[in-house]
Amino acid sequence: MKIGICLPYMKRDITRELLMDWCRKIDQGPFSSLSCGERITDYTFEMRNVLAFAAALTENVRIVPSLYVLPMHSAVWAAKEIATLDQLSNGRVTVTVGVGGRENDYRAVGASFKNRHQKQDEQIAEMRRIWAGEPPFEGADEVGPRPYQDGGPPILAGAMGPKAIARAAHWADGLYGFSMNGSKAETDRMFGMADDAWQEAGRSEAPQKVGGFWYCLADDPENRLKSYVYDYLKVLGDDMAKAVAASMTRHTEDNILRAMDDLEEAGSDEIFMVPATADISEVERLCELIDKRG
Repeated sequence: MKIGICLPYMKRDITRELLMDWCRKIDQGPFSSLSCGERITDYTFEMRNVLAFAAALTENVRIVPSLYVLPMHSAVWAAKEIATLDQLSNGRVTVTVGVGGRENDYRAVGASFKNRHQKQDEQIAEMRRIWAGEPPFEGADEVGPRPYQDGGPPILAGAMGPKAIARAAHWADGLYGFSMNGSKAETDRMFGMADDAWQEAGRSEAPQKVGGFWYCLADDPENRLKSYVYDYLKVLGDDMAKAVAASMTRHTEDNILRAMDDLEEAGSDEIFMVPATADISEVERLCELIDKRG
C-alpha cells in the first residue's frame, strides 16, 4: 500500500520557507504522493498555487489536487489548469474531484450550489474533450496545453454515498474514500459500494481505491488533532463539530499504525494522510513511523 500526505494548507503559520521544507522532506521520504485540498472561505492557501509550487520543488511524488470542488469552476478553465500542472510536473498529476458540501464556498465565488452532481458529470466529459484537443465551441481554437499524460491525468472521485459513487463509476478511475478517523468499517463500506458501482456500470477494470484520515504526530497531539477537527467541522454546527472532534484517536503511533493496517486490509491501494498541524515534525515522525511499519 502506498502512502501519500497532504500539505497543511489551512494553517495561518505556513510560510514560504516552511512549505519548502515540507515539500522537500516529502519528496525525499517514503511517500507516493503530495496533495492539497480546496477551500475558499476561512483562512486557507489556494490549492493550484500551492501545488504548482510543490511541483517545482519535487521530482518523485505524484501531485494530487484533493480535491477540486469542480462545480465551483469553469470546466474549461479547470482542464487548462490541470493540464498545465501535468506538464510542469512531467506527468505526475492525479486529480481528485468532488462536489464539496460548503455552500458558503460556492456563494463566495458566485457559483450555484444546485444540481452540482449533474454539473460535475457534464464537466468531466467536457474536460476530457478539452484534453483531447477539441475546441470548446465551434470555430474556437484548441485550449492548450495538452496534458503530459495521454488522455489526461487519472481522475479519482471524492465521494462517500451510494448515489455519488454510482455516478462516478461512469467517469472516474477510482474512489477517494476519506474516513475522518481511519475507520475500517467505513472504508470497507465505501470501497464495497465502489466495487458494486463499477460492476453495475459495466467497467472491466476494478476501481483504484484510496483511503485517508486525519492524524497528528506533533507535540500535544491529542489536543491539536481535536482542535483541528473541531475548526474544520464547525461550519456544520457546534454540537456536531465537538462530537466528531472528541471521537478522534489517531494521535498516537499505535493508533496511527493500526489505522494504516486497517485501511490496507480494507483494500486501499494508497492512503492520503492529512496532518492536523503545520509542524514539520508531522512529516519527520510519520517517515519514522512508516519505516517502523516496514
